[in-house]
Amino acid sequence: MDDIIIITDLVKSFGDKVAVDHLDLRVRRGELFGFLGPNGAGKTTTVRCVATLTNFDSGTIIVDGYDIRRSPIEAKNRMGVIQQQVSLDKDLTIRENMISHAMYHMMGKREREAKIAELTEFFGLEEYLDKPVDSLSGGWKKRAAIVCAMLHDPKVLFLDEPTSGLDINARRLLWDVVRSLHSKGTTVFLTTHYIEEAEALCDRVGIIDRGRIIALDEPKRLCENVGSVAVEYMEGGRTNYRYFGTRDDAQAFASTLPTEGEIRIRRTNLEDVFVELTGKTVGGQK
Repeated sequence: MDDIIIITDLVKSFGDKVAVDHLDLRVRRGELFGFLGPNGAGKTTTVRCVATLTNFDSGTIIVDGYDIRRSPIEAKNRMGVIQQQVSLDKDLTIRENMISHAMYHMMGKREREAKIAELTEFFGLEEYLDKPVDSLSGGWKKRAAIVCAMLHDPKVLFLDEPTSGLDINARRLLWDVVRSLHSKGTTVFLTTHYIEEAEALCDRVGIIDRGRIIALDEPKRLCENVGSVAVEYMEGGRTNYRYFGTRDDAQAFASTLPTEGEIRIRRTNLEDVFVELTGKTVGGQK
């Protein structure tokens, strides 16, 4: 499987602060790639650099064979971007937003009408097309934004915290949308604060901290590298964690702990990996 995104030695600073520090990353064509990191780790900055929304200091970024500095228009035509804040024009209806995005990509009337009809049916948006943006809930706004980003058939879709602020039902509906796009061959690059989101959706996950990739693999293998079985127990007034390769080893350790404290043996999850590697929770607290 070839690589649709190739990032080499990427550096991006804001004054004295290095946000992305000589980062190397490859994303495979057709995969659903998850990007995790504490607040301020460089996730969004990396995405903005790749999506040509932010200039960078040095390094190279190639998207579907095009260097984004040498061939920015060709690279942009291969990307769709959904930022954390929905960027739909509130003064327009959903249909008018879609037409505007299609015209930006130089799509003819017949082509854009056919594509709008296809995607709105796929996403269940037909009844909302002529409604103003602010009349929709957060989940439906995100769907409409994804349709706008997909009108020109991008090869790769960037989703930066797409379910932030959504309730659990809207979040799971959006998960179904992401899975459907992925099943049709779209490469999806997903940044998220929700560990369970990355665990449920992603083929591979990269963890970034202080602007550098510190782990990269399939979620299951990342968990195995820490230890497949976790022992969760209270000690000194706080919850502690130990990780083991087998349940027998975990049970042997648990048997040595004081019996008055609550002890839980469970499978290791991606949040355990994240905390072990970064020393922080998803929100960035130590």
